[in-house]
Amino acid sequence: MSKYKEIKGFKVQTLASDTAASVAATGSWASGGSVNTARSLPGGAGTQTAGFIFGGYNGSSPSAVAEQYDGSSWTEVADLNTARYGLAGFGTQPAAVAAGGHTGSIVNNCETWNGSAWSEVNELNTAREALNSKNAGTSTAGLIFGGTTDGTNGSAVVESWDGTNWTEVGDLNTARKGLGGCGVSYTAAIAFGGKPADPSFTAVTETWNGTAWTEVADLNSARGGLNGSGSTTSALAYLGSNPGTSNKTLTESWDGTAWTEVNDLSTARRAAGTAGGSDNTSALAATGYTTTVVTNTEEWTTTATPTTLQKINLGQVYYNSGSNAFKVTQLSAPAGTWASAANLSTARASSMGAGSQTAAISAMSSGSTNTEIYDGSSWTEVNNNNTQRGTNFCGGTSTAALGAGGYTTTNVAITELWNGSTWTEVNDLNTARRDGAGGNGTSTALIIAGGTGGDALTESWNGTSWSEVNDLNNGRITGSQFGTSSTAGIYVGGAPSTPSYRVYTELWDGTSWTETTDLSTGKAAMGGSGSSTSGLIFGKGPPFTGATEAWNGSTWTEIADLATARGSGGSSRTAGTGTEALFFNGEAAPGATVVTEEFTAAETNSTITVS
Repeated sequence: MSKYKEIKGFKVQTLASDTAASVAATGSWASGGSVNTARSLPGGAGTQTAGFIFGGYNGSSPSAVAEQYDGSSWTEVADLNTARYGLAGFGTQPAAVAAGGHTGSIVNNCETWNGSAWSEVNELNTAREALNSKNAGTSTAGLIFGGTTDGTNGSAVVESWDGTNWTEVGDLNTARKGLGGCGVSYTAAIAFGGKPADPSFTAVTETWNGTAWTEVADLNSARGGLNGSGSTTSALAYLGSNPGTSNKTLTESWDGTAWTEVNDLSTARRAAGTAGGSDNTSALAATGYTTTVVTNTEEWTTTATPTTLQKINLGQVYYNSGSNAFKVTQLSAPAGTWASAANLSTARASSMGAGSQTAAISAMSSGSTNTEIYDGSSWTEVNNNNTQRGTNFCGGTSTAALGAGGYTTTNVAITELWNGSTWTEVNDLNTARRDGAGGNGTSTALIIAGGTGGDALTESWNGTSWSEVNDLNNGRITGSQFGTSSTAGIYVGGAPSTPSYRVYTELWDGTSWTETTDLSTGKAAMGGSGSSTSGLIFGKGPPFTGATEAWNGSTWTEIADLATARGSGGSSRTAGTGTEALFFNGEAAPGATVVTEEFTAAETNSTITVS
């Protein structure tokens, strides 16, 4: 009999705690002591156990209140000389700097704290507000970046403080306000997110080396009003809001190369005050705005250190002596996340999508005949399809795809076949229709169902012609259908002729449709990927959302949202299991988009049970 070690290459270990992808992956937020004065947009300084926030907006006016944290409770100390909000801070609890902000107008005031009182000192060169709460450096060598000079547009201005004077240094590459950032010195800082101008948000990240800013990997979720702590090689970005001013609990960890989503905060909010250490193992988020200003404090800590971390290995079996359980590391869709990928050349909604996360095709829409191919890193324009039309069915791969039906000036039955280089018209559908769902199978064996003009009709493609087969139990349009074969698929959600979204889920077994577990919330115009036993649906519209749900063969579970809320996009419908997906194009406020996002399941530890 083979041993586990011989099969997998390593033996079953006994570990005191679960394995993890990184130190930050072992982190979590816990409630701390509440501040005394509720507010948003304060400046921040210090560490998690010796934090300092000052100024802010108390819900009716600028505040001058300053409070210090000892790791369990907040104590009010001497007020700022000038009440203001949206100001920048840096330094420590006994030696801090507060600069800029908004009093009733945008100001360039600067004050320093000596442990007992604030003193007005030399002003900023450029008055601005909506600055990062906690910036980089110390009270004698600091750096602030970004903000706004007019209340609407972001600023790229960066200024360095030497303990006496401010000096303008190299600008950010992307001007923005409401950004996050941090750094351990005035020569090493990181800036992320923010708003270039109302109402846009950005995910851009830049690092500062003392001379210039360099763009590096983007945040996974574009947002403004966020906070940060750590360094250019080990940082956290947390809180904020995205389009529609939806407040976030989202936390992302930076390892010097890329951002990874880690455990969320408990309270969704934006514009909080912050403090933290020199890496992503500790942070403090205090105050902020939910639907009103709040006093909440949350503390971020990790259970592992760089020396105690046990790295996660997919397929590893181990014994956790702390929980007295055998565990295995496997891919988990519910723990997965979306990440930004390369944009397409052509914005379009109601487009055809097919393929996998690393080999996909986007084609056909009401506004374009352009076809683009994705290779896992970039999109390339190839030969156009023959008939411009939108809201069509789709399926197949990036080298062998099928597009059928749609709308020109009326519903059409046109079918086109893609062979990897050109589109060719082949035999029409039996019933002209649009707004249906296709995707179960390949370019030679495919199922499509529903749609205006044939709300319950299902047709099967054999590589040459279409045949009518058994109808859906619930006729509908704009649902999502996906699956790896023409004999095993799933049709989810949709709408009837009037705008009322459906919760229905139906499974196809090659002969007929069977109703199974409904969605918790009706939705339509979603993307979909996976199989009838393990899949994902994502997006919705209108109203547009980034909501994502995972299917395990029996139930639906809500998981991480898309960064860009949208519907009617293209997706990698035949990606196999529900552990990866690609969503591209689509309709978002205020119109069609070129955005692409990739979903990747996380490696998680599951307890082995005997049944």
